[in-house]
Amino acid sequence: MTEPVPDYTELPLGRFIDMVASREPAPGGGASAAVAVALAAALTGMAARFSMDHLADAETIADKAEELRSRVMPLAQADAAAYGRVLDAYRIPHDDEEERRRRIREALSDAADVPLSIAEVGVEVVGNAARLAEEGNPNLRGDAVTATVLAAAGVRAAATLVEINVSAGGADDRLPRVDQLLATMAAVQEVVEGTEARSRG
Repeated sequence: MTEPVPDYTELPLGRFIDMVASREPAPGGGASAAVAVALAAALTGMAARFSMDHLADAETIADKAEELRSRVMPLAQADAAAYGRVLDAYRIPHDDEEERRRRIREALSDAADVPLSIAEVGVEVVGNAARLAEEGNPNLRGDAVTATVLAAAGVRAAATLVEINVSAGGADDRLPRVDQLLATMAAVQEVVEGTEARSRG
């Protein structure tokens, strides 16, 4: 059995980064995607708090950013735990190969749920950050745009992990959900990029 996953929220940033870089399987891509989305949510919250005079619902956006941050950060630990169960499945002896393969498929399928949740939170963060980039305090536009870029990176990374984890099982109703999330995010990003292009012009 794999060792219990530490609470990443209690670790210093440098320690977490060292763990990602180490010769250990976790934390890996999923945890990194969750942290990217959490950072984007934090930036969104900051930009919203500085936009109270620019947006009537800035406080609501700030509160939502905090909620999303509190939802996504624990998913870093959950992803590592899910991947640990995948590793446990691969360690099952080859005595009953059919059973071993079944357990691996199940573990991979279960492991897809966490990055899907990360992607769902990330898309919400992208939307809120984009709103601030367009209508919030212009002095915080850079932070809001950074939040959209970070959250989008987290969404794309998480979406890729979902696709990889479910690929062995054939058709899966989570794949259309991933496509929907990516399409929603792309539409929001296009608006942000258009706003940035106009501001430079």
